[in-house]
Amino acid sequence: MELAMFPLEAAMLPNQDLPLRIFEPRFVALVRHCLDTGEPFGVVLISRGREVGGGDSRCDVGVLCTIEECVEQGVERYSVRCRTGERIRVSEWLADDPYPRASVQPWPDEPGDAVTVAQLVDIEDRMMALFERIAEARGTMLPEREVLLGPDEADAGQRLYALATRIPIGAADRYSVLAAPSAADRFAALGEAVDAIAEMVEFQLSE
Repeated sequence: MELAMFPLEAAMLPNQDLPLRIFEPRFVALVRHCLDTGEPFGVVLISRGREVGGGDSRCDVGVLCTIEECVEQGVERYSVRCRTGERIRVSEWLADDPYPRASVQPWPDEPGDAVTVAQLVDIEDRMMALFERIAEARGTMLPEREVLLGPDEADAGQRLYALATRIPIGAADRYSVLAAPSAADRFAALGEAVDAIAEMVEFQLSE
């Protein structure tokens, strides 16, 4: 399917809120198109360049995004509240006229080893240990585990997406989680990201 596309300097995952402030003419046109047609748009990470002005290089894995609320903030300016959905993969970039466009396909998880409940609990425990270490260093109290990690989900792949949204990993690590072909690959990518943050925190606290 052909979609309007919004390249961002952030990697988005499924089922996230995405607030956007729209002022660049090409994205004003994109918002108007989506409001007029009810169509979603695609969001992908910019691998090199900036959101404003064009000329960027873009990653090929992203998510669908729907506009849930749009408020005019003046002439040719909008504040929009969006929600991300299923993962997509770009098969071909089209001309940026009047806004970025691409041919995309849904990309559900590919077959792979199952992620067990024990594996999910293990990565959750590692995340909690990290949060507790940071809270201890700051002398603050942590919220309950479910508040920090969110409610359980039946699908392990979706649960891993949700966990990745709750830890402050960088765009490259978040994209690795998004672009992991299977749930097992996603588990490995998220685990590496959690370990990398834990090492960085320990290094900073040791200084």
